[in-house]
Amino acid sequence: MSFFRKKKASKEITIEELNEKLENKRNLVGISAKVCSILAIIMSLFHLYSSGFSMLPQMQHRAIHLAFALALTFLVFPSSKKYKDRVPLFDWAIVIFSLGTGAYLVLDYLNIVMRAGDPLMRDLVLGAITILTVLEASRRTMGWPLVIVSSIFLLYAIFGHLIPGELGHRPYGLDRIIEHMFLTSEGIYGVAIYVTSTFVFVFILLGSFLTETGGAQAFIDLAFSITGRYRGGPAKAAVVGSGLMGTISGSSFANVAGTGTFTIPLMKSVGYKPEFAGGVEAASSSGGQIMPPIMGAAAFIMAEMTGVPYGKLIVHAAIPAVLYYLAVFLMVDIEAAKMGLKGLTKDKLPSFIETIKKGGFLLLAPLSIVYMLLAGYSPIKASFSAVMLVIVASFIRKETRLNLHKFLRALELGAKGALSVIVACAVAGLIVGTVTLTGIGLKFADLIITISKGSLYPALVLTMLASIIMGMGMPTTALYIILGSMVAPAIVKMGVPVVAAHLFIFYFGCMASVTPPVALSSYLAASIAKADPVKTALNGLKLALAAFILPFIFALEPKLLLLDTNISDAAIATTTAVLGVIAMASCIENYFFGVLNVFQRFCLGVAALSMIYPEIYTDLLGLGLIVAIYLTQKLKRKLHGDSASGKVPHSINSAAQAREEYKND
Repeated sequence: MSFFRKKKASKEITIEELNEKLENKRNLVGISAKVCSILAIIMSLFHLYSSGFSMLPQMQHRAIHLAFALALTFLVFPSSKKYKDRVPLFDWAIVIFSLGTGAYLVLDYLNIVMRAGDPLMRDLVLGAITILTVLEASRRTMGWPLVIVSSIFLLYAIFGHLIPGELGHRPYGLDRIIEHMFLTSEGIYGVAIYVTSTFVFVFILLGSFLTETGGAQAFIDLAFSITGRYRGGPAKAAVVGSGLMGTISGSSFANVAGTGTFTIPLMKSVGYKPEFAGGVEAASSSGGQIMPPIMGAAAFIMAEMTGVPYGKLIVHAAIPAVLYYLAVFLMVDIEAAKMGLKGLTKDKLPSFIETIKKGGFLLLAPLSIVYMLLAGYSPIKASFSAVMLVIVASFIRKETRLNLHKFLRALELGAKGALSVIVACAVAGLIVGTVTLTGIGLKFADLIITISKGSLYPALVLTMLASIIMGMGMPTTALYIILGSMVAPAIVKMGVPVVAAHLFIFYFGCMASVTPPVALSSYLAASIAKADPVKTALNGLKLALAAFILPFIFALEPKLLLLDTNISDAAIATTTAVLGVIAMASCIENYFFGVLNVFQRFCLGVAALSMIYPEIYTDLLGLGLIVAIYLTQKLKRKLHGDSASGKVPHSINSAAQAREEYKND
């Protein structure tokens, strides 16, 4: 538990306490809690100073960054349930070792550089132990999948020369492998740790400061004030609010835990089924990572790996992200129309004007990020400026003001919240290090081209399957680093633009959290909604279906990414894509201006795929089908009256009944 946390008289569980239970964190007390809090605060202050004023040489900066992260990880995450309430001596030993190794790399930095290629025995011993430490930290924070994958790559680096054929490599000594992973910028301290140590950490700090000042709640209140009064309002607010929060948190799991505890009960109260309510939250939260301007840690790594400035990358990613949320929003609206659901009454909703007055100024920070990135400032300066803006703006009102307690708490929670991302990037560095050392990335890309026989369509399907399967067991960031370095070159060779290829992998990595059988975000939402996990996962998958179609569209025709196009063509492509998304949502929900028959539903599905793909002939086909179905449904309603719409009668009674059932739960 936090050293700076105040005791609460209420028995309600806080979001932080829920996250601690879900992530199997320790219940720290006494000296352990104080040491952990102090280390976390020092780590956050170090990063704020580095991003705003002066930064050490990159290798030294990364060493300090990872040293703090590893030390905190072994304090916060226990090795087993046996040590849930105490920190054993061997964990204290690893904490001291992690900090000591960071100090060694900083203090002996010049000597290490001078003896590059000729490491001392102490370098190799420290390197070997650090590799094992990183693997154990990964196991504690994310389980076994990423540990197993990275271990396989390390074994390949050691024994890959024994493999016959093209997949083999020339032999490397153990000292060469350890040096490459530990003492160069190609392994553990590679590009992923560079990104987390510079601006990603500060963006995570921004999220913790927004939470402490009330800015996070302002996002949710703003979403409810805009959409809450319309049919199915709480579900629409969940879509908007989760999207806004997800783009900052960069974690679908944390987003479900943070916003789902508030939105899911409200969705149930107006009449949505628990499984659908959980699916809405899971799909909305998972999409936060693909929504600019922040998009989570993986997007910043993408900017480094592709060489595309982050300001341009968020422009390319904007239209598909909006289309995704439009699809989820429409399906939520159609479900409400089918069930005849109402929105919340005015007295139960936050006032838009009051929300802006009380916390709207805190929302200037995310807007400032967009402005600075598009104006050409670096993400480091944009993130630092946004944090400073939140701190200064918090003093406008007494209710939002940061006192010393809140300030220190934000620093502490920001550092703790970054641990999983940092550890994932460190262990992914072992995989990337193997790729750069052995050249397996190019060999793997050639293998994909061979299997797909040079055809783009099978290659995209193989990439999708690899992204989803691997994404089920590891964070999006780690997945993207692995497949971005190994698979993306294959589809780039087949003519897909670099940005489209990397976004293709990124999308499916994000959607792994709502893809059964390991749909972690959906299962968490189901536990909050008291719903069947399998049905919730299937609803989440249905609502997120747009994210399984859009990547194929922009990979085959990159106009939706604003690549190789002009303003008029981009406007036409966007307009037709919006119509296609409307058709897709109606097809999935089996409702357009009324219930669809099988033939109409099939035609809308064809129209959706035709119009999302930006070509004149496919657009005309899709538009013709949509108009034809609209006219037939209009004629049917004219002949048979409102009963043709298929609306569920007695909607007020059904909503009241749902509220009563929720109270009984």
